[in-house]
Amino acid sequence: MPEINSDKVCFVIIKAREFDIQEELDVDDSNASDDHFMSVYADTKEDSVRKELKEFIDSMDEDEQCELVALCWIGRGDFSPKEWKIAVAEARSRRQGSTADYLIGIPLVSDHLEEGLSKFDLSCQGLEAGRL
Repeated sequence: MPEINSDKVCFVIIKAREFDIQEELDVDDSNASDDHFMSVYADTKEDSVRKELKEFIDSMDEDEQCELVALCWIGRGDFSPKEWKIAVAEARSRRQGSTADYLIGIPLVSDHLEEGLSKFDLSCQGLEAGRL
């Protein structure tokens, strides 16, 4: 059973979702042929959310970071909830570099973390409703 505070996991989930959402800008003077038909995105919002998410994960202690990775892996189906201790030990043994960068680089990390929580009968339902 995870010892990491589920509110922390939920915060990561919420911020990861915010980071994944890209808001397309309306650019009146944009010319599709000059832009090579590429959309223009608001980099500043994504950059600030990514920075906040990275700082939050980096501020966690090693145990919390390893449990966060293990939850992601369980949610992704790499391990079962019965293999919790094995998943945490594996996360600890593979730990190198920034855990935040690793997690942010995983497609659908918020979904995997949410699914990982649900495998332990935990959810972010109340926290997400309070933030809307």
